Amino acid sequence: MVEVRHQYATVRGHRIFYREAGPHDAPTLLLLHGFPTSSRMFRHLIPRLADRFHVIAPDHLGFGHSDTPPADTFPYTFDALADITEALLVELGVRHYAIYVQDYGAPIGWRLALRTPTAITAVITQNGNAYDEGFVPQFWLPVWAYAKDPGPDTEPGVRIALGLDAIRWQYLHGVDRPELVDPDTWTFDHRDISRPGNDLAQLALFRDYASNPPLYPQVHAYFRRSRVPLLAVWGAEDQIFGPDGARAFAQDLPEAEIHLVSGGGHFLLESHLDTVVGHIRDFLTSAVPTTRP
Repeated sequence: MVEVRHQYATVRGHRIFYREAGPHDAPTLLLLHGFPTSSRMFRHLIPRLADRFHVIAPDHLGFGHSDTPPADTFPYTFDALADITEALLVELGVRHYAIYVQDYGAPIGWRLALRTPTAITAVITQNGNAYDEGFVPQFWLPVWAYAKDPGPDTEPGVRIALGLDAIRWQYLHGVDRPELVDPDTWTFDHRDISRPGNDLAQLALFRDYASNPPLYPQVHAYFRRSRVPLLAVWGAEDQIFGPDGARAFAQDLPEAEIHLVSGGGHFLLESHLDTVVGHIRDFLTSAVPTTRP
């Protein structure tokens, strides 16, 4: 049985929760979760990879078991979340690592890569966007409107995303076998998102999401310069980040490995875990060599 360690670290005055498994002398894989969840989204993936890799999965500040400082005391931006993640890695003594990015994890991961390109050994993107082609317009229009002109006219269009029905939709839409998705996923996420004051933190991140597309040209240049090994494994029915977002990685990384998983949605690990694990293990074995059997 693989032991998963549930741990806390104090980072820049904030208590950050993270899951960790695998040998410390193995290559490190950093798992970066998306909205509205936490490192809990990796609860089944971590044991499947920790035999060969040192796996770390933090809860971003404002999510899961990490601290949720009030929005008037902490700047909830993707730059700030990347700062916290970067400081956590320093605290843990991690200097080189592969990243798995999903949803919000992508803009955090891209910032880490832009800051220290040589630290990144490989990239796994599971519905983690880096191209304008990935945005499904119908979903993103309210976000862009709120970011451009936050106020009572635009806030309801994004605040709805904090509700239980919207969170459940994120897990179930496009999934060919919804009975495989554990209802605890949206129940626990909604509970955590609904902590007092957390709505303001989440609204701040909605506003700041507009800072991500302007970074994309830098991310694309990083891809071209570094030729970093990249695996895109994508729920083909995702109505948040569509499959064109996966295909687009080949524009700058022609050797990228791209898999569109039919019948999979935004949270692919919930319904197609075995498929994702197979792709990841094959990819990392080649991209990040290790002597472990």
